[in-house]
Amino acid sequence: MKRIAVVAVLVLSGAWIQGFAADEPVAAAQAAAQAWLGLIDGGKYAQSWSTAAGHFRAALAQAQWESQVAAVRGSLGAVKSRRVASAKFTHSLPGAPDGEYVVIQFTTSFEHKAEATETVTSTKDADGQWRVGGYFIR
Repeated sequence: MKRIAVVAVLVLSGAWIQGFAADEPVAAAQAAAQAWLGLIDGGKYAQSWSTAAGHFRAALAQAQWESQVAAVRGSLGAVKSRRVASAKFTHSLPGAPDGEYVVIQFTTSFEHKAEATETVTSTKDADGQWRVGGYFIR
């Protein structure tokens, strides 16, 4: 009986360690997303573009990004609250090459919109840093 208990403890410990390792990229990606959203919240649209992932910058010109985000976020007003609703690590996304991604959904309350969902996709960039590679608000 003691042998079974020891095996169970070892198996559970292994699962905990494996779960902890999986949480590390999610935490790093989430921190990068929140810092990036802070730039958006502060109206620093040019800086949000320049600190985004390489494929984000390649897909969208800085002036185009600034214009689009200013129009959308300007109409919503200031952020009143934001909380993480979900964060999921994945190696693949539709239309994107395989890599390391974390898709984070935030439930956000704005001055002019009581509840919105912000979806931020963080990606591990070529230099190994987590950066925002996608942003969608609904």
